[in-house]
Amino acid sequence: MQDEYRTVAGAGVHETEVNRSRFLCALAPAATEREAQDFIAAVRKEHADANHNCWAYVIGADASVQKASDDGEPGGTAGVPMLQMLLRRDMRYVVAVVTRYFGGVKLGAGGLIRAYGGAVGEALDTLGTRARRRFRLATVTVDHQRAGKLENDLRTTGREVRDVRYGEAVTLEIALPDTDVPAFRTWLADATAGTAAFEPGGETYGDA
Repeated sequence: MQDEYRTVAGAGVHETEVNRSRFLCALAPAATEREAQDFIAAVRKEHADANHNCWAYVIGADASVQKASDDGEPGGTAGVPMLQMLLRRDMRYVVAVVTRYFGGVKLGAGGLIRAYGGAVGEALDTLGTRARRRFRLATVTVDHQRAGKLENDLRTTGREVRDVRYGEAVTLEIALPDTDVPAFRTWLADATAGTAAFEPGGETYGDA
């Protein structure tokens, strides 16, 4: 698993024009391949009168699913450059659809590659992206006497507290970068005079 990737901040559309052809790039986050395909279908329906609705998507933090379509444009001139732009920008869990309304001037293979790849790049710049970072989930168990101060210290030092449960002891669910675990163990021992228990768990991704 890679430590960090980028995704789109939200769904949106950005339009560019190349030699009188209109290129509308629609971007959206997609957690699964089904979500990506549903988004593509929605854009196709909205722009059923367009000459082409080319698309590309990348699913998985490690880009395990990569698919693209030229939708009638010459092979390799639309979907592939769109996909390459997404990968070059380290984009994951994202789908892009570029709708083309032909303006009467043929662009040639090189022109199409630049237009489709460029439409995705411009849309990413305009609509915005956000970084997602890999975090280690962990459980900290501490006595009631120290719990309030510890929770406050965790939050003021910028650590993510996901849940707090009260029982015989207090259990705090936290997330922190893997590389911070050794230093955090030391900090926790100092902050609680060695009384807190630390139990590392699985991994997740959150905003960096």
